[in-house]
Amino acid sequence: MMPPVFLHQLGLVCALGSGKREVARALFASTPSGVAAHEGYADRALHLGLVTAPLQAQDALPASWHSRNNALLLTALAEVRPAVDAAIARFGPERVAVVLGTSTSGIGESEGAIAARLATGHLPATWHLRQQELGAPSSALAHVLGLAGPAYVISTACSSSAKALASAARLLRAGTVDAVLTGGVDSLCRFTVAGFRSLESVSEERCNPMSVHRHGINIGEAAALFLMTREPGPVRLSGWGESSDAHHISAPEPGGRGAIAAIREALARAGLTPEGVDYVNLHGTATPQNDAMESRAVHALLGPDVKASSTKPLTGHTLGAAGALEAAFAWLTLTDNPEGRLPAHFWDGAADPALPALSLVKPGEALGRPVRAVLSNSFAFGGSNAALVLERA
Repeated sequence: MMPPVFLHQLGLVCALGSGKREVARALFASTPSGVAAHEGYADRALHLGLVTAPLQAQDALPASWHSRNNALLLTALAEVRPAVDAAIARFGPERVAVVLGTSTSGIGESEGAIAARLATGHLPATWHLRQQELGAPSSALAHVLGLAGPAYVISTACSSSAKALASAARLLRAGTVDAVLTGGVDSLCRFTVAGFRSLESVSEERCNPMSVHRHGINIGEAAALFLMTREPGPVRLSGWGESSDAHHISAPEPGGRGAIAAIREALARAGLTPEGVDYVNLHGTATPQNDAMESRAVHALLGPDVKASSTKPLTGHTLGAAGALEAAFAWLTLTDNPEGRLPAHFWDGAADPALPALSLVKPGEALGRPVRAVLSNSFAFGGSNAALVLERA
């Protein structure tokens, strides 16, 4: 029997705030916050999940790794640093790994550098190509912490950090390491926003998942980090499932077959029946095709009564960080929550009659008992699907 793995400490920063306490207050509030209108990322104001909290200084990093992405990551690290340092002291630096998901890395710094070159004819002295390397986040954390174990990044668009948690669990189960610092990070920039606008996928208002009026996503940014070990902790990562649609470069398979395969695998690995899931954190992007596919998949496997919500109206779609951020929301739902409060599904309430009905969480809704198991879905371009099951230990 494979050893279980546990998520001990959590550090995070997103549009809802910085740190577990601040984010939890906003996550379970009866009114939405986080996503708001911001200038500077397009030719007009857009609703975005921008982090407005102060970020950690990057003095411990070489200048060639300085980026907003890594500043977000160091801010999340600060909350878990004592526990990580203790794990390094206990196991040794070669027995602690870093496994992260990202899709932007330091693209924002390259975007600024190109703009400066067009204006002046010269690239800024502060710019370095290393800033935008996809492996930069894991290398930066390994450098700051003095680690000698495996350090790598998974970049599969919006499933990246969910897959990073699964990869971290496999390292632990294989006995390759004794602890993993795992999660995800992505940062806002005009390039990312322009890319999604070119697909006609961006909403100028707060996104409206599962509504008949939905018309696109809000882009966001975030960092979320867990310390994962085989030692018992408050939350167990009990299941994960991964699949590939191989259907279209940007559109999901309409019937949700790939999503269903990933969810089934996650439940099977966790040893859970569909009835054992208390709450589903939907990928819930508010795009027409994603919501249609996901509602069909969840309804087919879990039925119409399981509580479900999308938290993207609060944080925006944080792309490569989304899987880890929403696993963090699952962690918060499973810990220090005796009433079983659930993250609300903020929308206009106008259900799409073409979609199977789901039991979407109302503001202030709670189970009336502690939450036992949460399913978190992440679906990416190219049909890269990942599902995680987290359980209260």
